[in-house]
Amino acid sequence: MFKGSMVALVTPMLDDGAVDDARLADLIEFHVEAGTDAIVAVGTTGESATLTVPEHASVIKRVVELVAKRVPVIAGTGANATAEAIELTRRAMEVGVDACLLVTPYYNKPTQEGLYQHFKAVAEAVPVPQILYNVPGRTALDMQPETTARLSKVSNIIGIKEALGTVERIVELIEQCDDGFMIVTGDDATAMESMLAGAHGDISVSANVVPAQMHQMCKAAMAGDRAAASAIEEKISELHEVLFHESNPIPVKWALHAMGMIGLGIRLPLTVLDERYQQSVKAALVKAGVIQ
Repeated sequence: MFKGSMVALVTPMLDDGAVDDARLADLIEFHVEAGTDAIVAVGTTGESATLTVPEHASVIKRVVELVAKRVPVIAGTGANATAEAIELTRRAMEVGVDACLLVTPYYNKPTQEGLYQHFKAVAEAVPVPQILYNVPGRTALDMQPETTARLSKVSNIIGIKEALGTVERIVELIEQCDDGFMIVTGDDATAMESMLAGAHGDISVSANVVPAQMHQMCKAAMAGDRAAASAIEEKISELHEVLFHESNPIPVKWALHAMGMIGLGIRLPLTVLDERYQQSVKAALVKAGVIQ
């Protein structure tokens, strides 16, 4: 089972929007050395929505090569068209990922039955471990716990990243899904409480900039050590807020630039973080001990 702090990795880019392979390699080493428990490539934070299908597959392949089996690699392969999700998932499996992460179809707003049939079709078409991803704030669609519980019966659907943002939803999923079904949060602000309530980890945006701290916080929370988890969380909690002042990954890419880790490259329609938010992001990085 995948567990702990799983970074939703940014895709570093050059000024012209091309993928920056050298910086990608640097980020992978940064996470391996810091103890990140798994790397999620080309999810929302990795700008999956603006990468072409060949680029999407290429970045996943490159991450697998760079990681070299030192930690698990999870590939974002969701799409709002079932056929495209199958194609991306198959390509990811072929280059050796450990699992795929599939977001609920966005924009077309399927029914709960449509969600069930969509994910079941992908799972049956591609025999790689698959993790569901529910993020209503981006998709205008909320997959209900009852639907997730139905999907948990599919053999290679192994878990869900739940990003509704409430501990109550995490508890509902724990209660309704089979034992052994992985439930991780996708909301950094409620991650500690979610893990204390029984979640298996966090697919995290904040882990991009504080990987060691997120690893240790997740480890403590999953062990039920509230005091230790809270001590770490107090130093990094402001990041969970400021990294969403504008749409993700705008703030986190700017934060990594401020840390000297990547350039300012980002693809339209996303733009570089507005100046009015830059000071608060810097302040949170200073509090977290990342920069001076």
